Amino acid sequence: MSVPPDAVRDARHLRRILARSTASPATGIVREVAAELLDRLAPVRVRPRRVLDLGCGGGALAQELARMYRDADVLGVDFVPGLLAPMTRRRLFGRRALPVAADVRRLPVADASVDLLVSNLVLPWIDDLPALFREWRRVLRPEGVLMFSTLGPDTLAELREAWSQVDAHPHVHEFADMHDVGDAMLGAGLRDPVMDVDRVRRDYSDVRDLLVSLRVAGSVNAHPARARGLLGRTAWRRLQAVYPAGPEPGAIQASWEIVYGHAWGAEIARAGHGDAREFHVPIDSIGHRRAKR
Repeated sequence: MSVPPDAVRDARHLRRILARSTASPATGIVREVAAELLDRLAPVRVRPRRVLDLGCGGGALAQELARMYRDADVLGVDFVPGLLAPMTRRRLFGRRALPVAADVRRLPVADASVDLLVSNLVLPWIDDLPALFREWRRVLRPEGVLMFSTLGPDTLAELREAWSQVDAHPHVHEFADMHDVGDAMLGAGLRDPVMDVDRVRRDYSDVRDLLVSLRVAGSVNAHPARARGLLGRTAWRRLQAVYPAGPEPGAIQASWEIVYGHAWGAEIARAGHGDAREFHVPIDSIGHRRAKR
């Protein structure tokens, strides 16, 4: 039995923090990954009539999708209504992308009505991945395309290790392994899934700079068992002391494991009863790495 998402992610806390953030696909690592998603979409043979950008934030990625697919209706979906405000003011080639305040796990969209479904770094906030992919499978047309990004378990490894030397509270999410994500896609009945991973490191001036960057991007700690209240001075000094130094004096680095996934809709919905033996998974693509610094 899967764990209910709200039992592991404090949804109210997450919604409150995101509403105060400036999170959008134009912010830091989120912007970089969004650009990579667009590059990966370029060679895919699809002429969509309806496109969903799930977890769209302010709609920057939706705007780029509208430029790429000028004949398509683009819908941006986010569960924080305040983040959708920029979409209501932005015209895309003579018409507006439609902002939709909704949960990406329960889409207000008809069965088999979407040609292209794009999601940038939304999966880390979802615990029941099989249910999520079943919902996404439901709305995809048989030849529809799913393209998404997520974070792997090596993300923010340095920060996780440093916090473990400060206290016993969870401070960094445990991100799903790529193979578990792939199994969830197969179980949902998505066709021909392909996944690969990029591992990158980014420089920050210090630990405070890293934490501020994470908060601005909406990357918050929403675990119910997280420590409440302000961090004490002693704990803060300890965190700074144990965080590993970067290759350059006076700077630190943080690791990001970026996982990309691509799959197609299927003719027959399997409602989560798919068998991996029924599908073709390009094994060579599993675990593929591209060096980026």
